[in-house]
Amino acid sequence: MVASRLGFPGGLVVALFLGVLATCLRAQEMASAPLSNLQDAPASVAQAPGSEAVQPQPSASIAGTVRDSNGAAIPGAVVTLAGQNPTGQSPAGESKAVNRVTTADKKGAFTFGGLAPGTYQVKLNEAGVELSAPAEVVLGAGEKRQLPLVATRLPTQTTRVQVVATLNQVAQAQIHEQEKQRVLGFLPNYYTSYIWDATPLTPKQKFNLSLRQTTDPVTFLVAAGLAGVEQKHNTFPGYGQGAEGYAKRFGAAYADTVVSRMVSRAILPTVLHQDPRYFYRGSGSVRSRLFYALAQAFVCRGDDGRLEPNYSQMVGNFAAAGFSNVYRAPGDRRVGLTLRNGLIITASGAVENVLREFLSRKLTPNVPAFANGKP
Repeated sequence: MVASRLGFPGGLVVALFLGVLATCLRAQEMASAPLSNLQDAPASVAQAPGSEAVQPQPSASIAGTVRDSNGAAIPGAVVTLAGQNPTGQSPAGESKAVNRVTTADKKGAFTFGGLAPGTYQVKLNEAGVELSAPAEVVLGAGEKRQLPLVATRLPTQTTRVQVVATLNQVAQAQIHEQEKQRVLGFLPNYYTSYIWDATPLTPKQKFNLSLRQTTDPVTFLVAAGLAGVEQKHNTFPGYGQGAEGYAKRFGAAYADTVVSRMVSRAILPTVLHQDPRYFYRGSGSVRSRLFYALAQAFVCRGDDGRLEPNYSQMVGNFAAAGFSNVYRAPGDRRVGLTLRNGLIITASGAVENVLREFLSRKLTPNVPAFANGKP
């Protein structure tokens, strides 16, 4: 209509201009509409679902000092922190395990920082020390816990104690054990050594052992019994009968024991450096042990450990038999009797050795378990 009023050429130009202007205005309006809508939209529409920002929580810490029961610091102690942290979960929803290790400084101090709330256990992983009580800590958000650890020191090395004793002390200890030996619990068995390599005796120890044997109550009882047998058979008639005759026989029997023991077990062994004891063998065949036992009446061990003729007992037995003539009645003093008594004493010693070898070990209490004769 405008073009018809203005004329076709001029009106056409005006119409075209107005159409272009309207198109530009419409495009401008459409371009500005989304921006207006975004500005008016709420903030929740602009953010993706599930992308809400997590507010950071303050970290907690555990610190402490490792000391022993006396209050002294334990430097270099290895401290371990372990536990499950429910607030520090992985994306899959699982609890995050905590396992950290640190070393205490020279003052025994340690620190675990940057911890989330949770339950933790503090342990020591140090050789030679252990906690007196387990340390468990429940931490809240941002909590800083000071934890004193009291540990017990454990021995980490073996102390070697070397006991040094002289030969005399060892021998005295062995004699002390021998003096406890009694066959069937009452018969003295002092002169049997069940220790094959026993320490040699000193002169003093030889005399003390003989004195111990001759003053034993059983020795008096044996002499009393022998005197009674001699009284019954009227042995040594020169002593007579009755109480006086019995007293003389008892004195003579006890004197024979004392002289025999002192000469053959103390005096001559000291002079000749021989050991007066019988050394229990306990091993080998019955025949070899029997021969060994009988031979010990004629062969003995020297103080140097070597075998040699048993001069102490052989000479001592006949010397004791000869000395008995001093207190025998004049009619009973005969050379033949002296020789006979000497042989009897020697033979009885050989029989006594056989009994020691085969019976006394089983019938004698208080023998140490390690004392079993020849290895």
